[in-house]
Amino acid sequence: MIYLTRRERFNAAHKLFREEWSQEENEAVFGKCSNPNWHGHNYELFVTVKGEVNPQTGFVIDLKELKNIIKAHVVNKLDHRNINLDVDFMKGKIASTEVLAIEIFNQLKSHIEAHQAMLHSVKLVETENNSVEYFGDDHAGN
Repeated sequence: MIYLTRRERFNAAHKLFREEWSQEENEAVFGKCSNPNWHGHNYELFVTVKGEVNPQTGFVIDLKELKNIIKAHVVNKLDHRNINLDVDFMKGKIASTEVLAIEIFNQLKSHIEAHQAMLHSVKLVETENNSVEYFGDDHAGN
């Protein structure tokens, strides 16, 4: 088993809020991240795949294919967008970094598996001090 990681970047705006809560309740829970006028981040995304090395190519997955999958199903949908308003796979969800990482994983999993590799993890860096990493539901309870 070998692990391969691809890094991509995107810029996006969001706010953390619940529509059914008052602005005061949102501010109490989410602080300045609930700013009604949004705020943005320069995200870094690390997608790690795993599998056996193909003896004919020497690859787990062709990096060009991995790049194309990530761009088509994630980066092109998120880059210079409002996560709350513009991103189809985030509709109706809280736009936290945790939820975003889970949904990015879900967007990529089947496309990577179609290339005989397994999606190991998605790491999403929101700021230089804050990041999340998600390993999928298969790791629940471990």
